[in-house]
Parts: sequence; C-alpha cells; structure tokens
Amino acid sequence: MTPKIKVSAISYLNTAPFVYGLQHSPIAKSIDISFDYPSECARKLQQGESDIGIIPVAALLDLPKYEIISDYCIGAIGAVRTVALLSNSPLDQIERVYLDYQSRTSVNLVKVLSQHYWNFHPEWVPFTPLHDANGLAPHEGIVIIGDRVFESEKHYRYCIDLADEWMKFTGLPFVFAVWASVIPLQQAFIQSFNEALGMGVEHTPQAVDGFASLKISRNEAIEYFRKNISFNLDAQKQEAIAMFLKLIDHKS
Repeated sequence: MTPKIKVSAISYLNTAPFVYGLQHSPIAKSIDISFDYPSECARKLQQGESDIGIIPVAALLDLPKYEIISDYCIGAIGAVRTVALLSNSPLDQIERVYLDYQSRTSVNLVKVLSQHYWNFHPEWVPFTPLHDANGLAPHEGIVIIGDRVFESEKHYRYCIDLADEWMKFTGLPFVFAVWASVIPLQQAFIQSFNEALGMGVEHTPQAVDGFASLKISRNEAIEYFRKNISFNLDAQKQEAIAMFLKLIDHKS
C-alpha cells in the first residue's frame, strides 16, 4: 500500500475552505491531515514530521529546500482582521508589545512595520499561554492572530490591522502562509491537490458550516472570507513574499 502524504493544516477559520476541499475531494484517500497552529505547521515540515504544510511565509527561511506547490495561499489585499496589534493606547504611546507565539510571520511583520514604516521602537516581549490577552496594562499592546482576534478585539480601544498597514507601506497585498512541500511530489498529485483547494474555496459557506469552533456568526464568517481573505497566489503576492523575506532577512 502506498503511504499517505502527511499534510499539516492550520486550525484557524481562514483555512477552513482548504480543509473542506481536501476532505471532500478524491485526494482525501491519499493524504493524512493533522491540525496545528502556524508555528507548529512550520516545525513539523522542518523536522520531517509532515510532507506538506501550509506554513507561515517567514518560516520558508528555515527550510534548506522546499517547493511552493499551490496556486493558493492565505493572503489579504488590505485589511485581514485576524492579524492585529491591539491596545488601549494609540501607537505612539505604546511602550511594550507582547508577541504572539503562534506565528513567526506576524511577529516579523509587526517588527518590519515598526522599523520601516511607523518609526516605532517598543520593548518586545514574548507572549505565552500564561499571559492574559485581554488584560494588558496601559501603554501595552499585543499582536494576536487567528480566531482569537474575534474575541480579543472587543476588549481594546485600538486595533491596528497589520495587513492593511503593510499595504499602506508597500502598495502590495500580504501573504501570511503558503502550501510548501519538502519532498518530491508527482505532478498529478500536485494538480489534484490544487483542484481540491480550489473546490474548497468555491464552497466557502459549506466550509463554514463544517467548522467546529466558529467564534462568530455564520454570516459574519462568510463576510470575513469575502472581504478579508484572498486565496489566489498571484504575481503581486509573489512580489510581496519576496519583499517581505528580504526585509526580515533572518534578523528577527
């Protein structure tokens, strides 16, 4: 029996259409899916615990050899809503920023914006599960990603959308995660994989209905996909990836 291809997928709402497509297409028989937060997807791919992963773009720098195998990604053209710097103080009054441990890309993005766009130099502090994301002191901020933003944004006066700020800075969309492989794959498999992802994107309402831990209403979730997430990995997004990787340059 041919071993199944091990796929690591992010356990956030924004990947629900991809997961729906993979689970409801013929390729489902050929893959074994695990669900992880972004940095764990990257670690599994780096350690050979998965064959394919949708990994944070910044983590590509840690892979000695990889191939982006899909025409789809998790991207945004302007505001993404689920990657944000939250605070009860305006940006110029924030002295300390807690950084989400779940995504290296978002951590690097806020540092790039701080250095190259905002001229903002706070104290950077790792955020751990022991911290209270909704109980920061005055003059503190926190970078939060994923579905947790839907809850945490209610607790803060200021919400700076990092994808929107990137577009103001560069004029380009932003790409948070791409499908990458560290093993050679047959072209027929890659084609079927892409077809499955595309089918999922075309069935977003069904994907929302099948998402077990929805933190917002069904209509709001569908609107989130329509307004905030851009799945196609086009030339502009590829340019944005190249620019972002050059800016972080292994320094953060």
